[in-house]
Amino acid sequence: MTEQNRSFLNLIEKELPDGLLVDAAWLEERGIASNLRAYYVKSGWLEQPARGVYRRPRGRLNWQQAVISLQTLLLRSPFFVGGRTSLELQGFSHYLSQDIGTVHLYGPDKPPGWLQKLELPQRFVHHNSTVLFSNAPVALGLHGIASGHWDWWLTVSRPERAYLEMLDELPGKESFHQADMIMQGAASFSPRRLQKLLLDCKSVKVKRLFFFFADRHCHSWLKRLERAEIDLGTGKRALVPGGRLDPVYRITVPRDLDAVS
Repeated sequence: MTEQNRSFLNLIEKELPDGLLVDAAWLEERGIASNLRAYYVKSGWLEQPARGVYRRPRGRLNWQQAVISLQTLLLRSPFFVGGRTSLELQGFSHYLSQDIGTVHLYGPDKPPGWLQKLELPQRFVHHNSTVLFSNAPVALGLHGIASGHWDWWLTVSRPERAYLEMLDELPGKESFHQADMIMQGAASFSPRRLQKLLLDCKSVKVKRLFFFFADRHCHSWLKRLERAEIDLGTGKRALVPGGRLDPVYRITVPRDLDAVS
């Protein structure tokens, strides 16, 4: 092994944690050209889970490693896990699926194309994080949770933000019943975070749905929200064809919602 080759391998070992992913551009920036990358793959020092993507061998690749790689090593655009996936990761799986089949990934730009080409049982769904909220993810909207055997930090929406993100998917991609069940178990929501998020939220639909579900379960934090400061818009919103019109928030909801609650 040449001295230069050993130097490059030492660099990879130092800067690329076991199991995480980098792309060809990341390696190019460190002087590791395509012929050397091919040699490292052939020699077993690197593996290539998708074209143009590399990792040091360490067990089976999982979706958390792929996302953490985007968040920590490939910092070209910010990404975080949100919506249903974030709720599932933070103890709301009792109300949702026990197995994560879809990873809801939020960021201002689309993730790299290789993400969907990884041989993983999960599929990734990207959401433009600038659509639902006016500002960049506020400090109270995101946090890190330990993930995997090596306690890597995965950046996710806090439950309050994740719930609003999930409401944005109603009625087409999420159900009223699941949203109602999550609100039932939301006694620990922070009114301070909710107030900031609701003020920053662009969607009248989401804000009306939030208060509709919150009123149904009357958690103690509800009375600490300053509703008068939150713009709920004007006019009716027909969310459910043939549904009943809620007289307070002027949205149509399923007629059988109480029957399945």
